[in-house]
Amino acid sequence: MTTVELVKNLCELDGVSGAEDQVRDYIESLVKDHCQCSVDARGNLICFKKGKKTPAKKIMLSAHMDEVGFVVTGVDDDGFLRFSTVGGIDSRVVIGKRVRLESGIPAIVGTKPIHMQSKEEQDTPLKISDMYLDIGAKNKEDALKAAELGDHACFFSNFVEFGNSRIKAKALDDRAGCACLIQLLLQDAEYDFTACFTVCEECGKSGADNAAFSVQPDIAIVVECTTAADVHGVSELDQVVNQGQGPCLSFMDNGCIYDRALFRKGLAIAKENNIPCQVKRAVCGGNDSSVIQVTGAGIKVMAVSMPGRYIHSASSVLKVSDIDATTQLLGCLVKELAD
Repeated sequence: MTTVELVKNLCELDGVSGAEDQVRDYIESLVKDHCQCSVDARGNLICFKKGKKTPAKKIMLSAHMDEVGFVVTGVDDDGFLRFSTVGGIDSRVVIGKRVRLESGIPAIVGTKPIHMQSKEEQDTPLKISDMYLDIGAKNKEDALKAAELGDHACFFSNFVEFGNSRIKAKALDDRAGCACLIQLLLQDAEYDFTACFTVCEECGKSGADNAAFSVQPDIAIVVECTTAADVHGVSELDQVVNQGQGPCLSFMDNGCIYDRALFRKGLAIAKENNIPCQVKRAVCGGNDSSVIQVTGAGIKVMAVSMPGRYIHSASSVLKVSDIDATTQLLGCLVKELAD
């Protein structure tokens, strides 16, 4: 299976935070014959890969299975569903989009027509509370046959290959990271390592906390997607990371100050192995590192992230070469950091 095929299969599954079952079951079906798999009480998939050697330092790799999405909070008499977001979604990328309820029923995100909005409403970004899910129901009773309060919904977006080896899909954050870990688990390993596919990163990051407590690694490498702002209208200094230049390593974000020795060692390992790699040029965002580093007596963490455009939307974009370079770098990191 190629990288593109694997990422496509992962992204076409729905897995809002707290409902990652489809994703976990698919990943486990791929890797179960190549490692020891277990699922903890929270739903994290923990995979121990036996290598040729036992490392001096226990290594944990982590990628989250969940995606941002929506949850049904109410149904009005006309059959329109009220909803809230699950995870951080800019309301401006929601209106007019197709979504899919967990029942499989499609819906459209609607709002009051613009010609019926006041001037103030037209000049102000719509709030989620101004929107609804239209499933074409006749009335409230009809709508409740398709959805109940608490049901999830995901962006309903086709996977597309386009342009200069780029892919577009929902949930690339962080199914691309999951794909990297899957590929490592399917290969022979020089040293033992544990790959964790975690839940609920988009809503509090608590799943990774539980996984790290179970594994108790010496070093944790979080595999993520991060914002690539290498687009029209953004100055070079503000672009954060650039697609096509490989994964990026972070020195700090809004939730974590990364281990400085690991950060520098990671850059050196990438250079020694001729793997394209870059430094994230901003202190922004956050990931599972923030909870992993404070687990138990403390864990050294580093983040390896792929540059993603338009993340947390229906049309996230990655460059395939960046995914492959990330997998390659992770393999080298496990080997070099083990001792």
